[in-house]
Amino acid sequence: MRKRLALSHLPTPIQRPQRLAEALGVDLYVKRDDMTAGAEAGNKIRKLEYLLAAAREEGAGCVITCGGLQSNHARATALVSASLGLRSVLFLRTSDPTAAAPLEGNVLLDRLAGAEIRLISPEAYRERGALMAEAAAEIRAAGGRPYVIPEGGSNGLGALGYVRAMEEIRKQLDLGLAGGKPFDVIVHACGSGGTAAGTALGAARYEVAGEVRAMAVCEDRATFARIVVGIMDDARALEPRLGSPARLVIDDAAKGPAYGVSTPEQRARILQVARLSGLVLDPVYTGKAFSGLWDLAERGELSGKRVLFLHTGGLPGLLAQGATFADAL
Repeated sequence: MRKRLALSHLPTPIQRPQRLAEALGVDLYVKRDDMTAGAEAGNKIRKLEYLLAAAREEGAGCVITCGGLQSNHARATALVSASLGLRSVLFLRTSDPTAAAPLEGNVLLDRLAGAEIRLISPEAYRERGALMAEAAAEIRAAGGRPYVIPEGGSNGLGALGYVRAMEEIRKQLDLGLAGGKPFDVIVHACGSGGTAAGTALGAARYEVAGEVRAMAVCEDRATFARIVVGIMDDARALEPRLGSPARLVIDDAAKGPAYGVSTPEQRARILQVARLSGLVLDPVYTGKAFSGLWDLAERGELSGKRVLFLHTGGLPGLLAQGATFADAL
């Protein structure tokens, strides 16, 4: 396996939220990857274990990455980079790059970690690869050593973090946890494709589940299908022992009006989940994904199936959207 840094608190637990499972009529379990660490917790840190190991191996002193204004990936990168003594530069997408970023949610944590934030428009964000390459060239010209991490840490190397997560689940099942047998389906939020790629490859490699359902929170099925296939190809090039993935279904039915924008129904379900289980979901990723799972349950598509929901974190993003919950509370 590729080199990795031990950055996460592992293994994360698999829990069965009894009252929530009964309300949905689903044999439901939750993999608590919102507990991978402290403020940097969530699914991104598993990817960063591999990506930052590569950065250190190359002697990098600065990490460059990108995301939305309240990007969980950017926040995790900033915090973990700070712990390793690396400088971070974050290109964050916002509708008004001339306005100061609000000191709330993930942005506040970015600032606390000392990250350099460069706000860019949605139009400029379409050229994020070129912008990050230009920033890297500037740093090299000044004598520094940059390392560029793509959006969400989603490339073949980052995806290995979720191949390893599936190996972790296999070990938990072998110990008799969570019923001690494979799941029928794993459900998780999909925002950049890396978690889907690693989960599908790892679920097959370690016989954890026959199906992975990635709930898109932006873009459409066709776009994510193309992205995920490319990431899986890159991951297999790095780790040839990885074979065919589990059946992967990209589901865009719960993506909502736009990235970072949830529907009133999705926010109501976030509230219901918290009150039935104490699980806190966010309106950008996990809330949408679980709302999609809820829809599947209501249609009877999960009847008789063992279901694992992959909780990928996102609490700071929720705290930045408190006002949107005013009518639900």
